[in-house]
This record gives sequence, C-alpha cells and structure tokens, in this order.
Amino acid sequence: MIKIDSKEKCCGCWACVQRCPKHCITMVEDDEGFLYPKVDSSLCIDCSLCEKVCPVINQGEPRIPDMVYAAKNLNEEIRMASSSGGIFTLLAEEIIAKGGVVFGARFNEEWDVVHDYTETIEGLSAFRGSKYVQSRVGKCYSQVEEFLKKGRKVLFSGTPCQIAGLKRFLRKEYDNLLTVDFICHGVPSPGVWREYLKEEIARQCDGKNIVLSHPVFNGREARIESISFRNKCLGWKRFSFVLTLSLSDGYGDNKLVLLSEPLNKNIFLRGFLANLYLRPSCHICSAKSLKSGSDITIGDFWGIQNMMPEIDDDKGVSAVMVSTEKGKEIWGEITTINYEVTFDDVVAANSALIHSVNLNRYRNMFYGSRMNTIEMRVASLTSISFYQRCHRLLSAILLRLGLLDRLKGKLKKRS
Repeated sequence: MIKIDSKEKCCGCWACVQRCPKHCITMVEDDEGFLYPKVDSSLCIDCSLCEKVCPVINQGEPRIPDMVYAAKNLNEEIRMASSSGGIFTLLAEEIIAKGGVVFGARFNEEWDVVHDYTETIEGLSAFRGSKYVQSRVGKCYSQVEEFLKKGRKVLFSGTPCQIAGLKRFLRKEYDNLLTVDFICHGVPSPGVWREYLKEEIARQCDGKNIVLSHPVFNGREARIESISFRNKCLGWKRFSFVLTLSLSDGYGDNKLVLLSEPLNKNIFLRGFLANLYLRPSCHICSAKSLKSGSDITIGDFWGIQNMMPEIDDDKGVSAVMVSTEKGKEIWGEITTINYEVTFDDVVAANSALIHSVNLNRYRNMFYGSRMNTIEMRVASLTSISFYQRCHRLLSAILLRLGLLDRLKGKLKKRS
C-alpha cells in the first residue's frame, strides 16, 4: 500500500491511482493546492502494485544523451507561438502524420491545467507553450496503454517525473511509444494558480467574486480567450505573461489584452521563479540527470547568445537531447535548423537539468499568511535589497558580455 509519510516523496504523477486493480486510490488536494494519493484501506488487497509503479520509490539511472543540438522550427509562426524553438510541434506533427496520438498539457474550461490527447494537427495548438502549473494526469496513462496495445503510435509529453511515472505504469517497453520531457525548473501549485487567476481577473474586471468562466468587464460579458506564460512580445529572453479576454457586444466578440507583464513584473511568475510554491518533491527531484527514461528532452537553450550569437534572433532556440534509438529515428525524420553541441553546453545555463532547485526559506511564510492576497504575499517575499539589485545587474552585464562563466571559473580555481 502506498503511504506518503513525507510529501517530498510524492511527485503527483498519478501512476499508483491508475494501476490499482481495485480503484481504491484517489487524489486529494492538500492545503498547499497539490494532489496526493489517498488509499481506501478497506478495499486494498495489498498487491503492492502502487508501490511498484511509483517513480520516486523506483528511480531510474542518470544518463548522458547520445546527441545534443541547438535547434529551431523553420516555421516562424509556430516558433513564435512556442516557448522556445518550436521543436515539440515538429515531433508531434510527425507522429500524427503516421496516424498516431499525441498527449500533452492544456487548459480546461476553468483554466486549470490537465493532460489530454489529440489525433489532429489542429489539436496541437492547445499543448503548445509552457504552462507553469502542475497538470492533472487523470486517466492518461491508461489511455496511452490502450492506444499502444491497439498498435497506434503515441507521443507522450510531460515533466520528467510524469514520463518516469508512465514508464513505471506500463511496466514494459513499447516500440510505438515516443516519450518527450523537458528541462523542468519545478511545478507550481494548482491551488495557488487558481487563487492568483481569480484575484487578477477580479482586479482587472468588475467585482470581487468572479466566476472565471463568466467575468464582466466594464459592464460587458466576457470570457478568458487565452493565457500565455511565455509570450514573446518583448522577446524570448524577456518573456511575458499575457491574458486575453473576449468581449461580447451583441454583434460579435472583440479581443482585449487584459494583462501583459514581463517575467520580472508578473506576480505569479515572480513567485514561481523564486520557488515560493513549488511541489515539495521538486526540491529533491527523483528524475534529474535524464533519469526519467525519456527518448528526447527539450528546453530553452539559455546562453545561446554567448555561445552562438549568430543564430540568436531572440525568437527562441531549443536545446534538444536525444537519448534513445527511437529518439534518433524520429529526429532524423523531421526538418529543423540545427547545430550540434555538447551536453555540457546545455547544462552550463540550465542547471535544472541535473540539480533540484533550492527550497525558498520563505516558503512556509508564504503559505502561512493566507489572510493576504497572492500579490501581497509574493511582493513582500520577493523584494530584494539594494545589494542584491546591484549583484543581479552586474551578473546580467557580465552574462551579456560573455564574461560570467569565465569569472566563475577563475574564482573556482582560487578556491
């Protein structure tokens, strides 16, 4: 029987829930807004399948990818709509072209993030772009298994721990399964996201008690049209959070950009990047160093402006790490602009590939001050001193000049 004696030991992948033959495990939200498995012991038959499929109990081995690239999608429109270089879309299109199915994370009608699948090219747009909220996997692992047993090709994309959970759930390798994970900083609380979104809509629209599906703006009926955590209106490196409304005037819908803020200004992104409300397991992640077993890992190629300034147009460049023969096969079938690099080149500015993020010392304070709004809590806990501002400014200047890594190397030698 799965027992969560410490929240750091559960990544919330849903593998145990879906594998239980008696369906006696449910996911229950805790007071931080994260889901954890709860077992109905009266139905449990002690088969231990829940423990056998747990990716935290049964961790993979660290790996080094066989091939590493800096890459871009040739389609500029797709690349601009993607978080980095638009490589996920190319992989997904290839699978669908072969009659396959693609799983990914999308928003539902209430703007929660859920895992789902599509069998069409048009359906891929919902999965495109980062969603900085832990998604609900639901029944997706079981659906993947059904498609695979029918001989369909399947691409499953998700966080490294979700890929690891799927691998443990399936308990065997399938030639028709392609798994794609990404460089993961950590997953923020769905509960905090819901609270933030309600506060933001209420602040921007009319009224305090907002129903997200039917907000009112200046007396007009409205609905949320889209949410982007990684809009490139200010460029790829200085991405923005953009929230768009659709307003009804009786004749049709007019779109209005309700909020557009760069990453350092948006409250939710500030709290996320400061590690104020990440899942506890993210601070001791069991899937770092490519331990998930994925075929391909993708992510932002931060630092490309220093390494290959000639290919950086501030529209996004992907880091692509291919670790299996299946990954090599599909990589050879898609057309990209790509440049071969080393694993160390990617890790240099993406430490989250191999290291878990630090626990913010103010995390408990954030959750302990619920009387205040999300905005008040994040603003007070992420304010920085004059010394810190100067340090960040100097680091940014050295990074742009390509001198930061060189300076760090000299300091390490002295120590």
